[in-house]
Amino acid sequence: MALRPARLEPQFVPRIWGARNLAPLFPEKQSLREPIGEVWLTGNDCHFADGPFAGERLGDAWPRMGAEWTGKRTQSNRPFPVLAKFIFPDDKLSVQVHPDDDYAMRNEAGAGGIGKTEMWYVISARPGAEVRVGLKPEVDAEGFRRAIADNSAEDLIERTPVKAGDAIFVPAGTVHTIGPGMVLCEIQQHSDITYRVFDYHRLDADGKPRDLHIEKAFDVIRFGKQHGGPVSQTRQKTSTREISVLSDCPYFAVVKHTLGMSQYSVQAEGQLELFIVLEGSGTLRTQPGDARISYARADAWLVPSALRDRAYEPKEPTTMLSVSVPEP
Repeated sequence: MALRPARLEPQFVPRIWGARNLAPLFPEKQSLREPIGEVWLTGNDCHFADGPFAGERLGDAWPRMGAEWTGKRTQSNRPFPVLAKFIFPDDKLSVQVHPDDDYAMRNEAGAGGIGKTEMWYVISARPGAEVRVGLKPEVDAEGFRRAIADNSAEDLIERTPVKAGDAIFVPAGTVHTIGPGMVLCEIQQHSDITYRVFDYHRLDADGKPRDLHIEKAFDVIRFGKQHGGPVSQTRQKTSTREISVLSDCPYFAVVKHTLGMSQYSVQAEGQLELFIVLEGSGTLRTQPGDARISYARADAWLVPSALRDRAYEPKEPTTMLSVSVPEP
């Protein structure tokens, strides 16, 4: 089987808080009949658009991908290690929290048994856009229960104004919500386990309130010292490109590459790489095999671990995220 990068087709997921206009990432998705909140890039139901697995679902192909694809750092007998998404909030998300691996394994085996640590990269944001991440230091369980009951839960969560280029880290156990007026790229463990504690009394399409999961949430909420919030980015800059380290947690490493119009060559470390194009277009060349692919905005590409030598040739200035899995 010839090795070459493979592009995944996005999966558009309706959400009550989503947007009806997904431009400019998806200019064909405007004036939508139902709001789209998330666009999954590496969900199990995402299909390969081309390459050796063209037409297959990622969830079906992944168990058959050998070490030349996965490298030694990932296990094909587990789900694909990261779930990447674009998020389009046109309203507030619920106040929520996610479990860690230990809790998920013991209590959510039927939902995959995997916890959810995540990070957000802000692609764009209107003035005044904000997220709330982590409870304020003085908040305890009793006080937070009272705040949920009197509709003031979000007032007890640290407020963070955001602008394009910011990154936010949200470890499992961290209470959070996302406000409207922004577009995010989210990188997370491959889990969809969410415990809502407050949902602004919204009704779903059937006129019913969405489920809350307060007792499970209180099992996993971190009180006291918080470990999430804005990321202090480490940057390396030359005349032709800039590299920013956004995350290097046990579950994923995320690096932002900002490229000018010059070729950019890199030798990878023998690991599977996902690269997500946020802006721009161009060509990626890989060795061995001299594979050449054309990339464009909103693309998500898997690059096999065996293709270590890579050269990006931008046709337009390019911003992309490179996602990999750290050593265990």
